[in-house]
Amino acid sequence: MAFSHLQSTDVAHLLHPYTNLAAHAETGPLVIVRGQGVRVFDETGKDYIEGLAGLWCTSLGWGEERLARAAAEQMRKLPFYHLFGSKAHEPAVRLSEVLADLVPVPDAKVFFAGSGSEANDTAVKLIWYVNNALGRPAKKKIIARDKAYHGVTVATASLTGIVNNHRSFDLPLPGMGVIRTACPHYWRSAQPNESQDQFCRRLARELDDAIVAEGADTVAAFFAEPVQGAGGVIVPPAEYFRHIQLVLKKHDVLLVIDEVITGFGRTGQWFGSQTFGIEPDMMVVAKALTSGYLPLSALIVKGDLYRIISQEAGKIGTFGHGYTYGGHPVSAAVALETLAIYKERDIIGHVQDVMPHFQSALNALADHPLVGEARGIGLIGAVELVADKNDNTPFDPARQVGAMAARAAQENGVIVRAMGDAVAFSPPLVIGKPDIDEMFSRVRRALDSLAHLL
Repeated sequence: MAFSHLQSTDVAHLLHPYTNLAAHAETGPLVIVRGQGVRVFDETGKDYIEGLAGLWCTSLGWGEERLARAAAEQMRKLPFYHLFGSKAHEPAVRLSEVLADLVPVPDAKVFFAGSGSEANDTAVKLIWYVNNALGRPAKKKIIARDKAYHGVTVATASLTGIVNNHRSFDLPLPGMGVIRTACPHYWRSAQPNESQDQFCRRLARELDDAIVAEGADTVAAFFAEPVQGAGGVIVPPAEYFRHIQLVLKKHDVLLVIDEVITGFGRTGQWFGSQTFGIEPDMMVVAKALTSGYLPLSALIVKGDLYRIISQEAGKIGTFGHGYTYGGHPVSAAVALETLAIYKERDIIGHVQDVMPHFQSALNALADHPLVGEARGIGLIGAVELVADKNDNTPFDPARQVGAMAARAAQENGVIVRAMGDAVAFSPPLVIGKPDIDEMFSRVRRALDSLAHLL
């Protein structure tokens, strides 16, 4: 069967993540067969503006020939090699050097994996490893926030603060010692008459109290996304991380920043850490590292932590952790070309140029009868749908209004993602102002049609 003629009925053997499988059995999936620029096309030829860049990742859009050539050339030269047992290959070595120079992590060392989940899972293991090396076997608990998303392995899904990632999976993992703290969503969680500064200070006090209650000698790390993506695109107040970092430093708690979504320009700077004044001890990157064209992630570790790890590995005789496909040469070659394109075409400058237009168009949706809040930064944002705008009363979750909005957007030629009743936007970084206008025009039509059904 030719792929171009693939129909939704031909994919019955696929198990689809984040899908209502009972409903899916009746309707089948939307089958995408090709992409070009910021658009993808289904098997009927219908075009869709990809409002989420695939899964927050296809930063350069579809059809980037330079990435295809980089992959093909590396496939012919060295299609696979590994990084085990003191082996290396040129693409991984070069990429580690480029990343180490780019990230806001002092004396950075790079560990490659295949996905954000794997890289965050590695961060957990290395945190435990470091504290064992330092003779602090009790300092193992990890703080993660409500509505956080850090992956779906057993460990990272335990850090993830989204109930649907836990249900029927026996998660969070008992004994992992995950401490849950507040999501910094000012609009939804601020107390009456509480300013943003007061809100940030309160969350910092609550974090401090939680660490003291657990015992600082048992708390190892705090995981955070600069912008909480899958939790609903929660943009923290500007001063939030400043207050949080003061608490972490007070108690010698490591800060792991998950830049899987925010890395490589999404917030208007290379990294969300720079946008929010964050100083990570460890940083995780993925997705836009290759523009999503091939799987690759990296955990970037501060130099003083690496030296502890190296010394402990010397005592043991080996560093017993790694992934077969971590730093895959073809993925690394594509990542190098992706980073080169970002620099040559000044993609960060382009984002800075168009992001006021994007945010203005996003915020214009706040006047819609269904929208309680429009929020965002850079080229990422969301609208949260409410049953009553007067007091921001949420819809009954059983109605799945967010999913209905995403379906209505799809019918109108825009692919977005619903997380509860928050509808997220994160288009390719190369999007221009005309396509931004067209995307939000289609979304407004979708919301209008949905309003007539509710």
